[in-house]
Amino acid sequence: MKANITESIKKVFHPKILTTLRNYNSKTFLSDLIAGIIVGVVALPLAIAFGIASGVAPEKGIITAIIGGFLISLLGGSKVQIGGPTGAFIVIVYGIVQQFGVEGLLVATLMAGFMLVAMGVLQLGTIIKFMPYPIVVGFTSGIAVVIFSSQIKDFFGLAVIEAVPADFIEKWNFYFHHFDAINYYSLVIGVITILLISLWPRINKRIPGTLIALLLTTLAATFFQLPVETIGSRFGEIKATIPMPSLPSVSFDTFKMLLAPAFTIAMLGAIESLLSAMVADGATGGRHRSNTELIGQGFANIITPLFGGIPATGAIARTMTNIRNGGKTPVAGIIHAITLLLILLFFGKLARLIPMSTLAGILIMVSYNMSEWRSFKGLFRNSRSDIAVLLVTFFLTVVIDLTVAIQFGLLLAVLLFLKRIIETTGVEVLKMEVEDDTDEFAEEGQQLSIPIGVEVFEINGPFFFGVANKFEEAEKNLTKMPLVRIIRLRRVPFIDATGLSNLRNFIRRSKNKNIHIILSGANLQVRNALQKNGFFELLGEENICSDIQCSLKKADELLLRKI
Repeated sequence: MKANITESIKKVFHPKILTTLRNYNSKTFLSDLIAGIIVGVVALPLAIAFGIASGVAPEKGIITAIIGGFLISLLGGSKVQIGGPTGAFIVIVYGIVQQFGVEGLLVATLMAGFMLVAMGVLQLGTIIKFMPYPIVVGFTSGIAVVIFSSQIKDFFGLAVIEAVPADFIEKWNFYFHHFDAINYYSLVIGVITILLISLWPRINKRIPGTLIALLLTTLAATFFQLPVETIGSRFGEIKATIPMPSLPSVSFDTFKMLLAPAFTIAMLGAIESLLSAMVADGATGGRHRSNTELIGQGFANIITPLFGGIPATGAIARTMTNIRNGGKTPVAGIIHAITLLLILLFFGKLARLIPMSTLAGILIMVSYNMSEWRSFKGLFRNSRSDIAVLLVTFFLTVVIDLTVAIQFGLLLAVLLFLKRIIETTGVEVLKMEVEDDTDEFAEEGQQLSIPIGVEVFEINGPFFFGVANKFEEAEKNLTKMPLVRIIRLRRVPFIDATGLSNLRNFIRRSKNKNIHIILSGANLQVRNALQKNGFFELLGEENICSDIQCSLKKADELLLRKI
């Protein structure tokens, strides 16, 4: 009994760190140490930039990278996953902060954490990572556009007092009316940041261009005392401490309104973390545990907001940096979190010198890398339904809201999927010959004669609510009534409640017309559904045959007896 419970728990929650530490040695630790320190340094500017872009204080991004990153590595299902704040969350987090304040964001993150744990416990990890590709590309590209548009003010150093509108169209209208207030020093720093990030890998691939750009532009702005806005001039001193944990609170009405944004955070976190883990598997040849990863992400998002942090998830860029620098186990991710903690405690106050245009340049490069414009362009070679899902998700993300975009994108994808399933399902009425597939050694396409007075109703595809009308249309087209009707189910993979109801009604109508019904070729799943729903009693078990030959033989016997 105890062994069964342990195995059940392992199926949904078995952190990778427990597996990797079994054969851990000093050589592996050295690799993890170097990779963890490098990733920690790389994560610093990104954590600050994501925090500011999300509408919270810069230290909130660092706290998220420290606590969230530590817990994701400790409890997650991937060996090399690096967790923390990511660009994907900027849009939804900024919107929540503007509408509900920071307390509302903390509560939404907490709720999302519980949702992620529930997803993992319910073993939804294997389903979520197969999110329709057009939806993923649509909202990722949309988020990239929104991030890019949100950085224009800081990139150009627009000296305006008014707040930038949140609406996408109004935001660009605001920019066009205030471009006469450009700070050219900020613009030059932003351009240099982008050039350094883009060109530095040609010089050295191990040291990230983001770090070089941050250091050089900050030193230049400080040394030459350039008149540009910095983190310090906007936010004041960065609090170089980890706050004591506290439980955020909101009213019950606000709690209800936060359910939809929290679900969006949970879905976005699940998709991004599992996508990152899959990319890491491809680079390392490993295999992550999807459900454990979701539970680990969930606990990270439950604990992090207690310290004032924002949503955390797996970060593809930092995970790949970890792999490229030799990270082998989750210990590298833990060291990355410790490195960030030490930087915050001993050098955090220096972060106030970083120019805002430097962070804007970093985020513009993040948005470019997120945009997936090649994938976006490539999807236009696909079906019209894929293009529709892509464009709807993209435009709703940009113009309306990420929460709405994901909901409508998923709904549209489901509807189009049902449409495709319906199109592949057909009902055919045969009166002369029927294909014999009962003998595996028989010639392909071998036909069996259907006796006079017998017809075969052949259903090809799933028999569910979406194809009920096809069944009725086929019935309406019948003219001469047979004595025996064989309903062939060999190509029906499953049947739902609506299908069972339609089948029962069809059988009853046939019986009222004195037509004898035989069911043929149902697979085990369909056969069990028929048995549970009383079809064996309705027809008699002798009228439920395993294959078409048996069905035709039964029909012959009935005809000889003239039924």
